[in-house]
Amino acid sequence: MRLHDLKPRPGAKHRRKRLGQGESSGHGKTSGRGGKGQTARSGSSIRIGFEGGQMPLIRRIPKRGFNNARHTIRYVGVNVESLNQFDNGARVDAESIRKAGLANGPVERIKILGDGELTRKLTVSAHAFSASARSKIEAKGGSCEVIASKKAEPARN
Repeated sequence: MRLHDLKPRPGAKHRRKRLGQGESSGHGKTSGRGGKGQTARSGSSIRIGFEGGQMPLIRRIPKRGFNNARHTIRYVGVNVESLNQFDNGARVDAESIRKAGLANGPVERIKILGDGELTRKLTVSAHAFSASARSKIEAKGGSCEVIASKKAEPARN
């Protein structure tokens, strides 16, 4: 098989819908836009959730109660294989991981994940380690240090 033998699967390609080709075409007169009004005009787009000026449903419903998402602990994942860019025997901490561009974004905590192979002996300091990452680092003679993060203070009444 060569490149010129390739063609799309049957049914993957569709003809373009030809609008305004007379009433008998099925796409004549209003050209598939229905009657008059805001959506029949060119350049019209109404944002998701807009209800014509009426207070939208999402704003009418009270926002109360417990939401577990507020209490989750978020980590930036860094794979073991990406730690190979550090020198052999180096101490790798959260700051050096961020400087290397391996953990970006607003999330502060870093978790080392076990994807890939480690080729160097490293002393890795992070907020959390997966079991496979810990075993791969220690198999090369390195060590894992868990950074203790500060506990959330209880709410005062």
